[in-house]
Amino acid sequence: MRHLTLHCPAKVNLYLKVIGRRSDGYHDLITLMQPVTLTDELAISHAAAGIGLECDHPDLPVDERNLAVRAAMAFQAAVSRRFGVRIRLKKNIPLAAGLGGGSSDAAGVLKGLNAISGKPLTVSQLHQLARRLGADVPFFLLDGPAWGRGIGDVLTPVVLPTYCYVLVNPGYQISTAWAYSRLQPPFVAPAEARWDCWPEQPPAAWLHNDLEAVAMASYPDLLALKQALWQEGAEGVLMSGSGPTVFGIFADQAVASEAAERLRTATGFWTAAAQGLSPTSSSLFLKDLG
Repeated sequence: MRHLTLHCPAKVNLYLKVIGRRSDGYHDLITLMQPVTLTDELAISHAAAGIGLECDHPDLPVDERNLAVRAAMAFQAAVSRRFGVRIRLKKNIPLAAGLGGGSSDAAGVLKGLNAISGKPLTVSQLHQLARRLGADVPFFLLDGPAWGRGIGDVLTPVVLPTYCYVLVNPGYQISTAWAYSRLQPPFVAPAEARWDCWPEQPPAAWLHNDLEAVAMASYPDLLALKQALWQEGAEGVLMSGSGPTVFGIFADQAVASEAAERLRTATGFWTAAAQGLSPTSSSLFLKDLG
């Protein structure tokens, strides 16, 4: 195999609790991440020489500043072999939106290069490589939702209901580093943590994101977007990651699609309806990938 096309999914954080600040600048957290059917399209192939990235988004760098390029470099270093790589990336996930698009693309490069190179790296080796690239990259090596601990890279896959999600992005970017830097201690872990099961209450009772209040203090318009999703009948509404994308949970895909279209017309903002992705039985990991 010398060519492969992958669909790299976005994610939403259904739960994000920061429980400590680390000496390396990261934060310890507990988060529940759900990949969705909104995807970037990644085509990867062998080339004569070098690492080349083509992207249809004019604001995305195509050199070593891009995490996908760094992922290709890291893979080559891990297998101790230099070879030409050509990457074509079609961006459908908004940039710096709290949806993990860059991390997903990097994970796609790792998976794609491993596949077209004859799978020289094991699943465990790929995860170790992904952890060095970014906190969210290991998650996107999975096929479904997972609890994340540590900096989000110690993963416990779970099975969740297949909810539908309406995503609304107001068109500006929020830096992850900026959002985390504004969190103030004390950081307290939840008293009860049932990370091995799905919450029994409806979504509105357990959706949580510590970064939401930080973002809304500087971007109060996000509250209006949340209220608009409630008015459309969402069962729960939250900001994803460090924002600014907010999402509403719906039980029915047709209802979600209609809500997304109405919100797109009313606000003029980027809006999408997506479904939650679930792992196949052959790819569900049964233990922590720590």
